[in-house]
Amino acid sequence: MIVPTLRTQVAIVGAGPAGLTLAYLLHQAGIEAIVVESRSREYVEARVRAGVLEHGTTELLAAIGVGERLRREGLVHTGTQLRFGARNHRIDFQELTGGKSVTVYGQQEVVKDLIAALLSADAPIVFDAEAVALGRLDEDRVSVDYRDAAGTACRLEADYIAGCDGFHGISRAAIPAQALTIFEHVYPFSWLGILAESPPVSDELIYTNHERGFALVSMRSPSVSRIYVQCAGDDDVAEWSDDRFWGELRARLDSDAGGPSVIEGRVLQKGITPMRSFVAEPMRYGRLFLAGDSAHIVPPTGAKGMNLAIADVRVLAQALDLFYRRADSAALERYSETCLRRIWKTQRFSAWMTRMLHRFDDHAPFDRRVQLAELDYVTSSRVAAAGLAENYVGLPLA
Repeated sequence: MIVPTLRTQVAIVGAGPAGLTLAYLLHQAGIEAIVVESRSREYVEARVRAGVLEHGTTELLAAIGVGERLRREGLVHTGTQLRFGARNHRIDFQELTGGKSVTVYGQQEVVKDLIAALLSADAPIVFDAEAVALGRLDEDRVSVDYRDAAGTACRLEADYIAGCDGFHGISRAAIPAQALTIFEHVYPFSWLGILAESPPVSDELIYTNHERGFALVSMRSPSVSRIYVQCAGDDDVAEWSDDRFWGELRARLDSDAGGPSVIEGRVLQKGITPMRSFVAEPMRYGRLFLAGDSAHIVPPTGAKGMNLAIADVRVLAQALDLFYRRADSAALERYSETCLRRIWKTQRFSAWMTRMLHRFDDHAPFDRRVQLAELDYVTSSRVAAAGLAENYVGLPLA
């Protein structure tokens, strides 16, 4: 049987923010790349995920020419609120980091912008193409076998593969288990999140530490809120009616005792997000490079998942550009080491934020007092507040 075959320099598995950003960076560098995505374009563009962009992520998207809608519609935040002891305490990002900020702009909007830019540039994306195998990873020419929308077995051959297909994708699974070291921590709680037609509780995100558990109030627009409350790790979303959710949010914000007011609205989406930290090392095997969630997961407390993925591919794009322009493979050889330095710092920050803000059932009274003291220190010490702000707006690439 003749298998239809495409050929390119870089095969990218996955059309999330990491894969699409990499594809566009390579396109601008004159490097051929083809993106293979198992889902439809409609599905990918509707997939609601993270929504806080670091300063550097926003600057990168603007620099490569896909930041116009982001500039118009994104909500720039110059600080955030930590709420504990029935009071809000503001962390001023701009004042503490020399003018940096973050921007609230949904991941699906970033994906839409990148897809539109790639298709406008005639850069190929193959949707509805389920990757089933990665082959010859330690040879000079690698391959991605996939089935197209009609079920036809196809092959994509390339110099390199970028595995950007997420935690459950096939890229990491293609690496022999003995070649990877896995680091993982699973938290004993989850986040119950909603997207609702409700005006935001605040102009800035509020991170709440309450005796009943953590809560985060965020937004996607001036009329749509994204809100999370801590729930048990084994909770079923069906057990959370809308009334129960809104009631729990009001309790954790002390809304009936002078805290932020909550305006209930129609719930558009509801789901539970498990909390885990995960890193696979190294992020390269032969001619396969892992990026984003295929290599690492952070708890969402620090708003780092999408930003970390885009930072990975920024490093990878620069390394591939050096290789194809100058036959210099040194940066490719250092790819994993370079990325992991930032990843582990980000893991540290995300774990710290998670430990500081959530209720732990096994905490003794001593642990609870230490947690509150940590919050008091962070919000009363300029040095400590600056550390939080520097991490939140985004660390340098290396």
